[in-house]
Amino acid sequence: MKFKYIIILFILTSCIGGNTQTNKSLSYVPYSSKGFAMLYDDNDYKKKIISKRLDPETKQVAHNIMKGKSLVQITNPVNKKSIIIEVSKRAQYPTFYTILLTKKIFDDLEIDEEYPFVEIEQKVKNRSFVAKKAETFSEEKNVSDKAPISEIKIDNISKDKDVHKQIKKKKFNIIIGEFYSKDSALSLKSILEKDYVKNDTLSVKKLNDNKYQLISGPHKSINTLKKAYFKLNKYGFDNLDIEKK
Repeated sequence: MKFKYIIILFILTSCIGGNTQTNKSLSYVPYSSKGFAMLYDDNDYKKKIISKRLDPETKQVAHNIMKGKSLVQITNPVNKKSIIIEVSKRAQYPTFYTILLTKKIFDDLEIDEEYPFVEIEQKVKNRSFVAKKAETFSEEKNVSDKAPISEIKIDNISKDKDVHKQIKKKKFNIIIGEFYSKDSALSLKSILEKDYVKNDTLSVKKLNDNKYQLISGPHKSINTLKKAYFKLNKYGFDNLDIEKK
């Protein structure tokens, strides 16, 4: 396991810091992420795959970072349906997923259970917030720009097309990290291919003259995506971002 620590040190010294703050900018930054939602199942709780129980007959949300009572907006980028709701409780679940939702929310947002890709954004409560509006639905035409390391481009899908068929044609990349130089990205790629992910397709993508991404993919199914994600996660790569091609 000594390579694990070498890789972590390599990343700390070579990668671009996506959330670095200076003394001039210490203001609170709400949590945001894009990835797959996990559908709550009582059997997963009984098998200790997830740490907390939810009520499957109601609209409930659990998250592994945000505390209970935190406001979060969950958006299905395919149809732009969204909901703003309070996090029911903090819970642990497989790190491949970005949030845990009950079936009621899946149904209301028409989330595809095979490819449950969602965007989540924490909302800060203020005096103008009305409790009765804690749960709202809306259709948003614009997706906010995120930091480069978590950027995911979503193709617009018109309502008259078969959405499920469109989603199944999508491919996914795992963004392992961003680097200031191509040599740094290639060096980590070489280490991973030699000792860890020999059977995965790794490549370096140039974003601009001073920014390169090391990615795993493209993965054509959620099963191969999960396998690669867990493999990287096992060797010290946490909170990996997923990019839809």
